[in-house]
Amino acid sequence: MHKILIMTDFALKLLDWYRINKRDLPWRETNDPYKIWLSEIIMQQTQVIQGESYYLKFVTNYPTIKDLAMASEEDVLKLWQGLGYYSRARNLHTTAKYVSIELNGVFPSVYNEILKLKGVGPYTAAAIASFCFELPHAVVDGNVYRFIARLKGINTPIDSTEGKKEFALLADELLNRQNPGEHNQAMMEFGALACKAANPLCETCPFFNDCAAVAQDMVEQLPVKQKKVKQRKRYFHYFFIEEEGRFMVEKRLKKDIWQNLYQLPLIESKTEKLELNLKKMAHPVKACQRKHILSHQVIYATFYIAQSAILDGLSGDYIKVDSKAILKFPYPQLIANFLNERIRVQQD
Repeated sequence: MHKILIMTDFALKLLDWYRINKRDLPWRETNDPYKIWLSEIIMQQTQVIQGESYYLKFVTNYPTIKDLAMASEEDVLKLWQGLGYYSRARNLHTTAKYVSIELNGVFPSVYNEILKLKGVGPYTAAAIASFCFELPHAVVDGNVYRFIARLKGINTPIDSTEGKKEFALLADELLNRQNPGEHNQAMMEFGALACKAANPLCETCPFFNDCAAVAQDMVEQLPVKQKKVKQRKRYFHYFFIEEEGRFMVEKRLKKDIWQNLYQLPLIESKTEKLELNLKKMAHPVKACQRKHILSHQVIYATFYIAQSAILDGLSGDYIKVDSKAILKFPYPQLIANFLNERIRVQQD
């Protein structure tokens, strides 16, 4: 007969497992809300191995929230380059300025006030509130969704309104209110290391006899998602233009992907075919093609070597920069990789 899980037993088992198996991560060495907030924003949609290096770069360059607030947006975006989801970096900078100026550098210490910060949702607010201030708010991230779905045998889609409410209530029921910060860390860590999406460690799991998914042979089917992400295809044609040792770049200002990052002169077309009247222009030479996958879009990018005459057929507010300066701007990683390769070849 399926065993009824006693909450106190659950909390004890979870913390015992966590204290033995937890990873040594730099943001676990502090309860500074600035550093915890920084780590949580960086770790959204990011693997730990990548996020850790960015976290260390940010705390080195901006040791306090006032340091981050005083930085230019371009410097923040440049440091963020390669991490993706750049709205996180813009929101990070906006919030740093708000806390520094409006709150006199004092980070909010109440859940509802933390939740008001730009770029902060219920998960991040709960994480900061519990890790820094030991407030009893349960975190629910992808790892926690998976762990609870399997433990309780829940097939309600985790990306549905009903599912979000159900899992939030269950996470709150399981929460160890005497030690909410460590409990939340343990819940996420267990999902990340033991109750993994693929090849979960069921045979050594301390909750093996309590797990509904194991009992029902449903481990691989849980959690359930109802929505599949539809990816839009886009075709970008970039032009690498050199004129007397200087290169053309422009800033993306529209509310679109990569807002406020820099790029090479661009034409976006409906297909992979370049839509450009070349009668009076020097013909661009194709340099390479790249495929860049985002969460909701797939970018098919073609890079060309071209002469400045081609700008007559393009619209944009271009600036000229030399080879030393061009790499200092923040770019989407797609363009940064091309420029690093191209400039290095030219310098060699």
